[in-house]
Amino acid sequence: MHGSPSCTITDTRFAAWRVAVAVVLLAALASLLAWLLGSPLGADARVQAAVAAAALVSVGLAASLWRQPRVRLRWDGLAWAMAPAADLGAERPGRLEVAIDLGSFLLLRFLPAAGAGRVGARWIPVGRAGLEREWHAFRCAVHSPVPHGGAAASEPRRP
Repeated sequence: MHGSPSCTITDTRFAAWRVAVAVVLLAALASLLAWLLGSPLGADARVQAAVAAAALVSVGLAASLWRQPRVRLRWDGLAWAMAPAADLGAERPGRLEVAIDLGSFLLLRFLPAAGAGRVGARWIPVGRAGLEREWHAFRCAVHSPVPHGGAAASEPRRP
Protein backbone atom coordinates (compact mmCIF):
# COMPACT_ATOMS: atom_id res chain seq x y z
CA MET A 1 0.00 0.00 0.00
CA HIS A 2 1.30 3.43 -0.93
CA GLY A 3 0.75 6.68 0.91
CA SER A 4 -0.21 9.92 -0.75
CA PRO A 5 2.30 11.63 -3.05
CA SER A 6 4.00 14.85 -2.08
CA CYS A 7 2.14 18.09 -2.79
CA THR A 8 2.40 21.80 -2.15
CA ILE A 9 -0.31 24.46 -2.09
CA THR A 10 -0.35 28.18 -1.43
CA ASP A 11 -3.58 29.24 0.24
CA THR A 12 -4.64 32.68 -1.02
CA ARG A 13 -8.42 32.89 -1.18
CA PHE A 14 -10.43 33.54 1.95
CA ALA A 15 -13.84 34.79 0.76
CA ALA A 16 -15.81 31.80 2.12
CA TRP A 17 -13.92 32.00 5.41
CA ARG A 18 -14.66 35.71 5.82
CA VAL A 19 -18.35 35.17 5.07
CA ALA A 20 -18.49 32.41 7.70
CA VAL A 21 -16.73 34.59 10.29
CA ALA A 22 -19.11 37.50 9.55
CA VAL A 23 -22.19 35.25 9.86
CA VAL A 24 -21.05 33.82 13.20
CA LEU A 25 -20.19 37.30 14.50
CA LEU A 26 -23.55 38.74 13.47
CA ALA A 27 -25.38 35.80 15.04
CA ALA A 28 -23.46 36.23 18.30
CA LEU A 29 -24.10 39.98 18.41
CA ALA A 30 -27.78 39.55 17.51
CA SER A 31 -28.30 36.98 20.27
CA LEU A 32 -26.56 39.20 22.82
CA LEU A 33 -28.61 42.21 21.73
CA ALA A 34 -31.85 40.21 21.84
CA TRP A 35 -31.02 38.96 25.30
CA LEU A 36 -30.18 42.46 26.50
CA LEU A 37 -33.38 43.96 25.03
CA GLY A 38 -35.47 41.11 26.45
CA SER A 39 -34.18 41.60 29.99
CA PRO A 40 -36.16 43.73 32.44
CA LEU A 41 -35.58 47.48 32.30
CA GLY A 42 -34.15 47.52 35.78
CA ALA A 43 -31.53 44.85 34.96
CA ASP A 44 -28.40 44.82 37.03
CA ALA A 45 -25.62 47.04 35.65
CA ARG A 46 -23.14 44.20 36.16
CA VAL A 47 -25.19 41.96 33.87
CA GLN A 48 -25.33 44.65 31.20
CA ALA A 49 -21.57 45.16 31.52
CA ALA A 50 -21.02 41.40 31.13
CA VAL A 51 -23.14 41.35 27.96
CA ALA A 52 -21.20 44.33 26.58
CA ALA A 53 -17.91 42.59 27.41
CA ALA A 54 -19.10 39.42 25.65
CA ALA A 55 -19.97 41.48 22.58
CA LEU A 56 -16.52 43.09 22.59
CA VAL A 57 -14.84 39.70 22.96
CA SER A 58 -16.91 38.39 20.02
CA VAL A 59 -15.85 41.33 17.85
CA GLY A 60 -12.21 40.91 18.87
CA LEU A 61 -12.24 37.19 18.12
CA ALA A 62 -13.87 37.78 14.73
CA ALA A 63 -11.28 40.44 13.90
CA SER A 64 -8.45 38.04 14.74
CA LEU A 65 -10.00 35.32 12.55
CA TRP A 66 -10.95 37.66 9.70
CA ARG A 67 -7.45 38.43 8.55
CA GLN A 68 -5.57 35.38 7.34
CA PRO A 69 -2.04 35.72 5.96
CA ARG A 70 -1.17 33.66 2.91
CA VAL A 71 0.59 30.40 3.75
CA ARG A 72 2.22 27.59 1.86
CA LEU A 73 1.58 24.02 3.04
CA ARG A 74 3.92 21.29 1.89
CA TRP A 75 3.59 17.52 2.29
CA ASP A 76 6.79 15.64 1.38
CA GLY A 77 5.36 12.17 1.90
CA LEU A 78 6.63 11.98 5.49
CA ALA A 79 5.69 15.21 7.22
CA TRP A 80 3.91 18.54 6.82
CA ALA A 81 5.60 21.93 6.75
CA MET A 82 4.13 25.44 6.72
CA ALA A 83 5.68 28.72 5.66
CA PRO A 84 4.38 32.23 5.09
CA ALA A 85 3.87 32.62 1.33
CA ALA A 86 6.07 35.73 1.42
CA ASP A 87 8.98 34.01 3.24
CA LEU A 88 9.45 30.41 2.15
CA GLY A 89 12.73 30.26 4.07
CA ALA A 90 10.78 30.38 7.33
CA GLU A 91 9.26 26.94 6.80
CA ARG A 92 8.35 25.09 10.01
CA PRO A 93 7.70 21.35 10.24
CA GLY A 94 4.65 20.15 12.09
CA ARG A 95 1.46 18.15 12.12
CA LEU A 96 -1.73 18.98 10.22
CA GLU A 97 -5.17 18.05 11.57
CA VAL A 98 -8.54 18.35 9.86
CA ALA A 99 -11.09 20.16 12.01
CA ILE A 100 -13.84 20.64 9.39
CA ASP A 101 -14.17 19.00 5.98
CA LEU A 102 -17.02 20.26 3.80
CA GLY A 103 -15.74 18.79 0.54
CA SER A 104 -14.71 22.05 -1.10
CA PHE A 105 -13.61 23.70 2.15
CA LEU A 106 -11.25 22.51 4.88
CA LEU A 107 -10.50 24.08 8.22
CA LEU A 108 -7.08 22.79 9.23
CA ARG A 109 -5.06 23.09 12.40
CA PHE A 110 -1.29 23.22 12.03
CA LEU A 111 0.67 22.18 15.11
CA PRO A 112 4.38 23.06 14.84
CA ALA A 113 6.93 20.41 15.81
CA ALA A 114 8.47 20.71 19.28
CA GLY A 115 11.65 22.50 18.16
CA ALA A 116 10.01 24.68 15.48
CA GLY A 117 10.03 27.90 17.46
CA ARG A 118 7.64 29.67 19.79
CA VAL A 119 4.69 29.75 17.42
CA GLY A 120 1.67 27.82 18.66
CA ALA A 121 -1.12 26.08 16.79
CA ARG A 122 -2.52 27.89 13.78
CA TRP A 123 -5.93 27.59 12.13
CA ILE A 124 -5.81 27.56 8.33
CA PRO A 125 -8.96 27.82 6.19
CA VAL A 126 -8.45 26.27 2.74
CA GLY A 127 -10.98 26.44 -0.09
CA ARG A 128 -10.98 24.63 -3.40
CA ALA A 129 -11.36 27.85 -5.42
CA GLY A 130 -8.07 28.53 -7.18
CA LEU A 131 -6.63 25.15 -6.20
CA GLU A 132 -8.68 22.91 -8.49
CA ARG A 133 -5.64 21.17 -10.04
CA GLU A 134 -4.02 20.36 -6.68
CA TRP A 135 -7.21 19.84 -4.65
CA HIS A 136 -7.54 16.06 -4.97
CA ALA A 137 -3.88 15.37 -4.17
CA PHE A 138 -4.01 17.84 -1.29
CA ARG A 139 -7.12 16.23 0.23
CA CYS A 140 -5.55 12.79 -0.13
CA ALA A 141 -2.43 14.03 1.66
CA VAL A 142 -4.44 15.73 4.43
CA HIS A 143 -6.44 12.58 5.15
CA SER A 144 -3.64 10.05 4.74
CA PRO A 145 -1.95 8.65 7.84
CA VAL A 146 1.50 9.98 8.60
CA PRO A 147 4.06 7.22 8.06
CA HIS A 148 6.28 6.32 11.00
CA GLY A 149 9.81 6.62 9.62
CA GLY A 150 11.10 4.79 6.58
CA ALA A 151 10.84 5.86 2.97
CA ALA A 152 8.67 8.72 1.78
CA ALA A 153 5.05 7.75 1.23
CA SER A 154 5.36 8.38 -2.51
CA GLU A 155 8.15 5.82 -2.80
CA PRO A 156 7.39 2.10 -2.90
CA ARG A 157 7.98 0.24 0.32
CA ARG A 158 9.94 -2.98 0.35
CA PRO A 159 8.56 -5.97 2.25
